[in-house]
Amino acid sequence: MNAKVADLMTESVVTTQPHVTVEHVRQMLERNGISAIPVVDSDGAPVGIVSTTDLVPSLKPGTPIRLIMTEKVYTVPQYDDVSTAARIMRNHKIHRVVVTHEKRVVGILSAFDLLELVENHRFVAKGQPTPSSKRSAKKS
Repeated sequence: MNAKVADLMTESVVTTQPHVTVEHVRQMLERNGISAIPVVDSDGAPVGIVSTTDLVPSLKPGTPIRLIMTEKVYTVPQYDDVSTAARIMRNHKIHRVVVTHEKRVVGILSAFDLLELVENHRFVAKGQPTPSSKRSAKKS
């Protein structure tokens, strides 16, 4: 599998900043039909991520997103193999990674994007191991 993260990522990623309110982020998610938004600083570097599961109904609409965002953001460079992103998602039990280039957010890659490899037959499973060419010695 030689696919790169840049080949599968969503490039037109919607981002937000830490001072934006919960209500505004809810509207952004709904309007764009997405389930997560990376939170970036003024330089475009990721500082958090907010997903629909973070936006519980009991939150006040005016709450700044920085108070509820997940600060641990898993990132992957856009030119890494998709296997790196898949390993990060599996090891950390997450559904998406933020894609970066020179520390700035340039995309997002979800588990659904990785499934495209299988769906489009771009990933070929390894075959069974071939039998050894050495013959086992027969005992008399």
